[in-house]
Amino acid sequence: VSTQSTWGSFLRVHLGKTLHTNFSNKMFSQLKAQPMHTSFGHASATEELLGDNRSGEHMMGTSIMAVAFDGGVIMGADSRTTTGTYVANRVSDKITPVHDRIFVCRSGSAADTQAVSDIVRYWLDIHSVEIGEAPLVKTAANLFQEVCYNNKDGLMAAIICAGWDAKNGGSIYSIPLGGSLIKQKFAISGSGSTYIYGYCDSYFREGLSRQEAQDFVVKALSHAMSRDGSSGGIVRLAIIDKDGVERKFIPFYQLPVPQ
Repeated sequence: VSTQSTWGSFLRVHLGKTLHTNFSNKMFSQLKAQPMHTSFGHASATEELLGDNRSGEHMMGTSIMAVAFDGGVIMGADSRTTTGTYVANRVSDKITPVHDRIFVCRSGSAADTQAVSDIVRYWLDIHSVEIGEAPLVKTAANLFQEVCYNNKDGLMAAIICAGWDAKNGGSIYSIPLGGSLIKQKFAISGSGSTYIYGYCDSYFREGLSRQEAQDFVVKALSHAMSRDGSSGGIVRLAIIDKDGVERKFIPFYQLPVPQ
């Protein structure tokens, strides 16, 4: 086996993809004079040449979704978070509770969305004590909208707020970048959502059963994860209705679309 083909194999393993021949040859010519460090205490020759790909902000390049069904809502999300081009967490939970029956799906900067969720959770706790009952989903969505809009120049946060309350039943609100507030029957967001708008528009109808809505969310997210490099891992679900919240976990090998 030639030294050049050995370097080609090394680069394919460390970069996680098949490289074009001209790129491998160029890399080989620059790297062949450098020693190959294999211990964890040294940077590899590839890292020295390409630079540190983990220096970016902790981002939730994401596929998130919420769908209303007859009696409640289903929220779903992938589980991949990235730091630069490095996958920092393969099994993160992007579905965050802000009250007993109100959850949010988060996309954008992980730090920003976590901070906003913590603020709204605090406000909702105080509000529920003041009124003596559970808050409305609409109230939570308006609080998210207020924080995101008033800080739109400093935040990178796109949020889907959904849940169930006794007054309105299951409801879904989308708060995209910039802080708009839009009530929807279903909502998708994140980098992977661009691949599934057509599928979601053609499949969705009002009055879906609980099982139909769950299958819809899982299949849509599977398609998004298979196309979007910033989405992946597993699918997490939150099914919210008058009886409470049921959390589900779908491993990658059970997804309907191969990853």
